[in-house]
Amino acid sequence: MNGIANYLQTNPEMTVTLIMILFGLNILCLVLIFINIVNTAGLKKRYNYFMKGKDGESLEDILEKMLDSINKLVESNNMNVESITKLNDQIRFSFQKMGVVKYDALDEAGGKLSFTISMLNERNDGYVLNAVHTRDGCYTYLKEIVDGKCVIPLSDEEIEAIQQAMDFQD
Repeated sequence: MNGIANYLQTNPEMTVTLIMILFGLNILCLVLIFINIVNTAGLKKRYNYFMKGKDGESLEDILEKMLDSINKLVESNNMNVESITKLNDQIRFSFQKMGVVKYDALDEAGGKLSFTISMLNERNDGYVLNAVHTRDGCYTYLKEIVDGKCVIPLSDEEIEAIQQAMDFQD
């Protein structure tokens, strides 16, 4: 230490230069401290605003409420998925495809009063209903369809109605 003090006493120019450098470093430190204080104050203001919440609620209360809402939404979504799955399972057995053919049972009657309706599910299972209108009355016949086929012989109109149903597009 004594060596540096003796050197500075013998070289006044070096002493001034060293003092100027130290003064510059002090100014630089003061500027950096000021910038740090400004940034910290802004951060503290945002932190306090964030922690206050609405109507004085704490952040923990807000997060707790949000998590409860999310849990309820997840539970509701799971219930909806179950319901949709059940509906999809049930709809497979409902009639989704239809075909209708109107015709004259007796060529001289006119007006196409007879008809055949085919109702099938997605597996082409269902029924074909044939309503034959004659001078004596109206007669209905119901035949079961399994996989698009029937064990009982079908009329041309019934075959056409079944084909319409199987070709049915949503």
